[in-house]
This record gives sequence, C-alpha cells and structure tokens, in this order.
Amino acid sequence: MVRLRSPFRAFGRRARGLWVFVILLFAACAPPAGAPAPQPTAAPAPAFPVTVTDDDGQTITIDQEPQRLISLAPSNTEIVYALGIGDRLVAVSDYSDYPPEAATKPKVGYIRVDIERVIDYNPDLILATGAQRQQVTPQLRQRGLKVITLDPKNIEHVFDNIVLVGRATGQTAAAEKLVAELKARVQQTESRVRQARTRPRVFFELDKKLFTVGPGSFIHDLIVRAGGENIAGDADRPYPQLSLEVLLQRDPEVIIITDIGQYGGETPESVRARPGWDSISAVKNNRIVPINPDLVNRPGPRIVDGFEAIARAIHPEAFR
Repeated sequence: MVRLRSPFRAFGRRARGLWVFVILLFAACAPPAGAPAPQPTAAPAPAFPVTVTDDDGQTITIDQEPQRLISLAPSNTEIVYALGIGDRLVAVSDYSDYPPEAATKPKVGYIRVDIERVIDYNPDLILATGAQRQQVTPQLRQRGLKVITLDPKNIEHVFDNIVLVGRATGQTAAAEKLVAELKARVQQTESRVRQARTRPRVFFELDKKLFTVGPGSFIHDLIVRAGGENIAGDADRPYPQLSLEVLLQRDPEVIIITDIGQYGGETPESVRARPGWDSISAVKNNRIVPINPDLVNRPGPRIVDGFEAIARAIHPEAFR
C-alpha cells in the first residue's frame, strides 16, 4: 500500500510555521463575533451646482441634479437615453423616435416649439439646438428656464456635447465611458480607411434638388475622416445647393443618398434614371449607396454608426 505523506511532514517545520502564520493573519482580519458585516461603499453623489458653457456661448449654472428634462431635438433625445436617464424626459421634440420608447413621450414641436406647453411641464433643464437659437431659445431664457444649446460642427464636437450633457445632468462618468467607446470605434474605422490608396470623389445628396453638405457641417467632417473627397468641399456654407452642371463637371465616384423611404423616396434605381446622370462615374460603376438619414443627420451617439456606413460606402474594400 502506498502511504500519502502529510503535507506538513513533506514541507517540514518551516512550512508548518507558515500555515500557522496565515491562519493567524486571517483571524486577525476577521470581524469580531457579532459585529455587523461591512457594507459596500455607495458611489458619491454628483457634485452640484455645476456650471457649463453651451454652443451659444452661454454660461449656465445648474444648482441641483435635473430630474425633469425636455429635449427639443431628436439628437438630444438620443443622447439622454444613451446616458441611461430617458425616464427623466417629460417631453421631447417632434421626430424623436429613437429609441422606440422616445416616440411615446409627449411632443412639444421642433422648429416651431409650443412655448407655453414647455413651461407647463416645469422642466429643470431644456436641451435645445442651433435651429432654435433665433426664436425659441431666447423666449425660454426670458422666462427664467435653463436652456443648453447643442450645435456641433464635427464628430469631436458631438462627443464634447455628450460630455456636456453628462455633466449637466449628473452623469459625467456615464458620458465619459460612452464617449470613450465611440472614439474607439471611430479610431478603428479610421485605421481601416487610412490604408486606402485613393480618396474617391463623393456627392452626398440631401435631396434631389441637389442640396448637399459643405465645410462647417459635421457630415462633411465624416466624409473627410472616412477617406473621401467631398465635391462640395470648397462651398462657402455648410449646406450648399449644387447645379447639375457643377455636379457633372466634378463627376463624383460615389453618390450617397439619404432622401430615401419616407424622407423622399429616392433609390439607386431612380438616381440612375435621372436625365444626364448616366455619364457620372458613380452611376456607371453602380456606386450609389443609400444610408439611413437618422444615422448621419442626428448629431448624437448614432453618428458613429453613420460614420461607419459612410466609410463602407467610400472604401468597401477596407471592410472585406
């Protein structure tokens, strides 16, 4: 019969002494009998008041963590939900339909906002957009309401706005975590397209009247970052209108259309059928790509989905 030797005997007196030391150490660390078990430390509450500066250059001081929010733009609504505080929204703008539960919230308008209805909801904080700075925002501020305007010009500015909303609502940690994840996705896509040997000419169609995007718009920034050359990159405004003559002359190699479905009903087939368009390189090479406009027109967290879609349209070879 094979006898199993005691581990103490195997290691000798030195090992036995070590075991005794460990047992005594654990005994010393244990709470005394009858003592209450230690409780987990609660996360510190966000520090208020908080002072932020919005995209109107206004400095807003928020005394307490806001519990009643109103969003006046679909992008702002998506930011609030992405920060995990969608339940604080007492009303939202028209067209706020993502995530799906946003569509069930009371609506107060968008370009034309029902000021009195907004006041009736007694909001602690209102998230507005640049489209409202002429008429709506001044009226709300004159009534003593706290308004933050978000009007980003590029994707980095979108990220800054997410952090701004996080600070203003007591969700700084959640906002910084979200932005870090979004930036990592952007960097991954940029590293893919950086290997491309060409920068295709891109026409980004907002509608069939040939309105497009130029410098100063965040969509222009997305096209450039995605390794494309915006054919309206020399425009003197963020949303110029091109003539057919200029479009044909600049001969885009990729056409991205967002006036699809309920937003205009255009399709790659309808674009190919337009008179005179058969000479355009993008048409000849079947590179007309529809993209969900909500992914690129709303400067919120899903803008990274839009960026990835634009990059795939411009450099499909980088994603195979």
